[in-house]
Amino acid sequence: MEDLRDSKDINRDWENIQDNIKTTAKESLGLYKLKHHKQRFDEKCLDFLDQMNHAKMQWLQNSNQKNADNLNNVRREASRHFRNNMKEYL
Repeated sequence: MEDLRDSKDINRDWENIQDNIKTTAKESLGLYKLKHHKQRFDEKCLDFLDQMNHAKMQWLQNSNQKNADNLNNVRREASRHFRNNMKEYL
């Protein structure tokens, strides 16, 4: 820190301070190890999301009862799949 008072380049001083903080944190706290989780969001979930988006677009373009029923059915099936997928995951 005493060297900082005599220095003219503030950016280099700031980088030195940052490096000292990071080094001290690594030494005292250690590194965080990431946990590996099972992936519960699969390809079929993406298909259901695409179906829901397509059904919603159809309903927004033409809001008749047929499109509303189709949207509700797709949402119901998607929710059921997501719920079952979560149960299997847990």
